[in-house]
Amino acid sequence: MVVGEAMVIAGIGCRKGVGAEDVLAAIAQALDHFSVPRPHLDGLATGEIKLDEGGIAEASATLGVPLRIISIAELKLADSRAVSSSEKSLELTGVGSVSEAAALAAAGPRAVLLGPRLAVGPVTCAIAISGDGK
Repeated sequence: MVVGEAMVIAGIGCRKGVGAEDVLAAIAQALDHFSVPRPHLDGLATGEIKLDEGGIAEASATLGVPLRIISIAELKLADSRAVSSSEKSLELTGVGSVSEAAALAAAGPRAVLLGPRLAVGPVTCAIAISGDGK
């Protein structure tokens, strides 16, 4: 699939109290790692359990892309398509990877991850692309 023809979503997971600069650094590293040009990023996604994390919303505003908050039910459905899992995340959130599940859920039912999430300090970032284009 050509990334330029698909919706590209960065899924975000994090420790409590993370700042926007940490979120932005994780997104930049993930986009670079997966060779996705920044202008192709269509949005951010995270789980509703991260609703109080202002750093994620601030990063979304800084990048000028929408932030989609994914319900626990949607996260659990998408988690079956995730490629990595953390026992700590599973224990705390009910899903093995908030970032991967959020990215997949936001990018659609046929979305795929470009690879496993990347951990950058207190933030994890996963990149998913839609399976049916924009």
